Amino acid sequence: MPPWNLLDLDTALRACWAADTCSPDDITHIAWTPDNPAWGHCDITALIVHDLFGGDLVVGDVHQDGDPQGYHWWNRLPSGVELDLTWEQFVRGDGGGGSGPTRVRRRPACRRPSGGTYALRS
Repeated sequence: MPPWNLLDLDTALRACWAADTCSPDDITHIAWTPDNPAWGHCDITALIVHDLFGGDLVVGDVHQDGDPQGYHWWNRLPSGVELDLTWEQFVRGDGGGGSGPTRVRRRPACRRPSGGTYALRS
C-alpha cells in the first residue's frame, strides 16, 4: 500500500467521524451531530496526522463570547505549514481568543497505541 497523502487521509478521517468517536470532553458541552461532523475530533485527528506526517502538535484555547470552552488541536507539519483538518467545527463563531498556540510534545509511549485510545500529554 502506498503511503498516505493528506487528501486521502482527510477523506478517510471524515468518513470515520461520528458520535462514538467524538471526544468525551466535547460531547458533554454540545452533542455531536452529522451537521457538524468535525465537532470533538480535533485531538484524535491531530494525533493521527502527527503519527503519519510528523511535525508538531499545536493546541490553543477555545472561547465563546469571551468564556473559555476548552482546547483546539491542530498540526504544524515539518515544512512549517499549519494544518487543521477540523477547523469547520467552529460553525457558531467559537474559536481562539485566549492563550496559544502552544507546541505540545508527546511522550514516545503515547504514539500509535495498540488497541487503546490516544493520550495527550502537555
